[in-house]
Amino acid sequence: MLLLTAFCGFLFFYGLGAFGLLGADEPRYAQVAREMLDRSDWVTPTLQGKPWLEKPALYYWQAMLSFRVERMLPFASNQDKADPGVTAKAARLPAALDAVLLVGAIYFFLRRFRPGSELNGALITASSAGVIGFARAAGTDMPLAAAFAVALLGWYAWYVGGNRIYLAVFYIFLALGTLAKGPVAPALSAVIIFLFLALKRDWRAIPRTLWIPGIVLCFAFTLPWYIAVEVRNPEFFRVFILEHNLARFSEDLYHHPQPFWFYLPVFLLAMTPWTVALVFAVAEAARRLRPAWSASRQNGSGPEDCWPLFLLIWMLVPVLFFSASQSKLPGYILPAAPAGALLVAEYLAGRAREEKKLSPLFAAGHGLFCGLLIFGAFSAASIAGTHHLHWGSGSWTAAAIAACFALGISATLLSRAGLRLFSRVTAFAVVVSVGAVIGFAAPLIDATQSARPIAQSIQAFSREPVPIALYHINRAQEYGLEFYLNRPAEKYEDGNIPAAAHVLVARQGGQVQVAQLVPGRRVSYLTSVPAQKLDLYWVGK
Repeated sequence: MLLLTAFCGFLFFYGLGAFGLLGADEPRYAQVAREMLDRSDWVTPTLQGKPWLEKPALYYWQAMLSFRVERMLPFASNQDKADPGVTAKAARLPAALDAVLLVGAIYFFLRRFRPGSELNGALITASSAGVIGFARAAGTDMPLAAAFAVALLGWYAWYVGGNRIYLAVFYIFLALGTLAKGPVAPALSAVIIFLFLALKRDWRAIPRTLWIPGIVLCFAFTLPWYIAVEVRNPEFFRVFILEHNLARFSEDLYHHPQPFWFYLPVFLLAMTPWTVALVFAVAEAARRLRPAWSASRQNGSGPEDCWPLFLLIWMLVPVLFFSASQSKLPGYILPAAPAGALLVAEYLAGRAREEKKLSPLFAAGHGLFCGLLIFGAFSAASIAGTHHLHWGSGSWTAAAIAACFALGISATLLSRAGLRLFSRVTAFAVVVSVGAVIGFAAPLIDATQSARPIAQSIQAFSREPVPIALYHINRAQEYGLEFYLNRPAEKYEDGNIPAAAHVLVARQGGQVQVAQLVPGRRVSYLTSVPAQKLDLYWVGK
């Protein structure tokens, strides 16, 4: 427990605010939560004062609590000067806590129902690249993945043991998943459970799953907010259900086109560094599944014999479901990652029971993936600064360190204690990788990808909240500036030029063009943000 606690504490919380909010979604979600908190409104999400109905409210509620607690602390960060206490760290804290919930649920489930594999299962889940990445992101993906995983673990615990407390857990966390990202949680869980029971030919479990008190409990958690937000915002059903669920799935509404096979490499990368182990685990589960399934049907053995079948269905359904979607983003398949981690843990437990060593091919492949992870982590600073890898002394040093790790891990796995040390040596490589990214790459990521340094440059010229305008900058910088400065920005290209004196953020070298857009007004150069190729101007009245 101490090992797991320290491990999760480092992976999910260390350097949580080392770089500012990234992309368009992180600052947008954080700003929505701040506006709800400032209005003491727990129903209607708003962005710059207008209803923002793309997502349900669970993440916003979590972030509101996080912001409120940090504002109350006497040592609240003043790094984000527009609103001390509302920081990148506080915005990301809910996802980190949800990841802890996910890992803890897996540990206690395995300790109760698959004893001997609990530490491996928890460590593998916590150290998967997808889980670490989204545990450090201000967004709705980790809240959904954690709630979805706990719900399915609760259902399987009930299916194995018959205790309806676990069925109640299933319905409660299904409700939380619905509050995290909408109807995708009950839809995916229904498909997974139906396919599992259909392959088991256990049709009687379907009406038993539809437990009336549990359904009432689920509705009691979800309906109050859904009803309240629809009453206050009659367009909610159209915007959220029709546009951001049905239309997003059936059409490339928001310009995220990808090929059908997109999620296969994404999922394999999300399982790094356990990708090779997952391939072996899936092959082993498939090899054993048919005879084990036939034996359970003929001999009447318990449903726990089909745990690998349940995990395979759980892992494949989200990947296949979202592969059919016309709009694809990497976070969509995060709910499949815990199933992949549990499959690896089950594979390792089976090898341990049979006292079999890991194969040389397995050891070499796994060592290679760990080495690539180490190399990527130590090269992240170079990539963040130049957007591609430069082969210099730093890169060769990173390659040498990675090779040493790869060889060391491969040799360890081939030793007598290799199976017992497998998850621990891999977890050590992950810790080193996360430490390298936070220690070396975080400052460059902040300088080149976050709007925080732009906002700090603006605040250096004026402590007062002067108007802000933008000219041909990207959406990530736009939403980031609005979060860090806590005020809306006007866009010149839309014809919205403030009449008052204001700061303009524009692409480098455009002072003459800016002056032509505001004839008769004085345009003064203030400073540049070279890492993001931006200039700041003061535009007078």
